Amino acid sequence: MSHFSRTRSALARTVAVSALALAAGGLLVACGDDDSSATGNPTTTSAAASTTTKAPTAKTGDTAKAPAPSSGGAGEVASEPVEQQQSVPSGFPGPTAVPIDSRGQGFLDALKKEGITPASDGLIAVSTADYICAAKEQGSSNEEISTFVTAAVGSEATAAGQELSPEQAGKNAAVYIRVAQAEYCR
Repeated sequence: MSHFSRTRSALARTVAVSALALAAGGLLVACGDDDSSATGNPTTTSAAASTTTKAPTAKTGDTAKAPAPSSGGAGEVASEPVEQQQSVPSGFPGPTAVPIDSRGQGFLDALKKEGITPASDGLIAVSTADYICAAKEQGSSNEEISTFVTAAVGSEATAAGQELSPEQAGKNAAVYIRVAQAEYCR
C-alpha cells in the first residue's frame, strides 16, 4: 500500500469516527428523559427557598399547594436570607482624571511655547508623545510616525471642538514629534 493510500485511509477513518460520534451525541441530546409528559409531576426550586410545588395532573385536575414557610423545625427547609444591596464605595470606579507627571507637564509646556494648546487635560498629547518615543525606540520609520501623529493631532483637535486642515494637522504633528524627541523621550 502506498503512503498516499494509507494517509487517505486514515483520514477516511477519522472522518467516519468523527461523524459517528457527532451523530451519537446528537441522538443522546435529542432523546433525553421523558419528563415532559402531561401526567408527570414537575417540581420547581428557587434560590431563595427550596420548596416543591406540584403541577396539576392530567387525571384528577387537583393541585397540591406548596407548604407554607415555617419556623425551621426538624426536617423542614429553611429559607435563605435575602441579600442586601451593597453601597458603592467612595471613589468608584476610580479617579476620573489620570494625573500627568512632571515629564508630561514639561512636554505640554513646550508645546504651548510652540503655539499649540493641547485639548482639555493634555492626556491625548502625552499619550501621543509616549507613542513617538516608543515608535522611535522600535525603529519605526519617520513616515509611519508622522502618519500616526497627524491622525492623533487631528483627533485631539476634534475632541477639543476645533477643526484643523490636513496641512495644519501635519505641521502640528511635526511640532509634536520634534518637541517629544527634545523634551519627553529620555
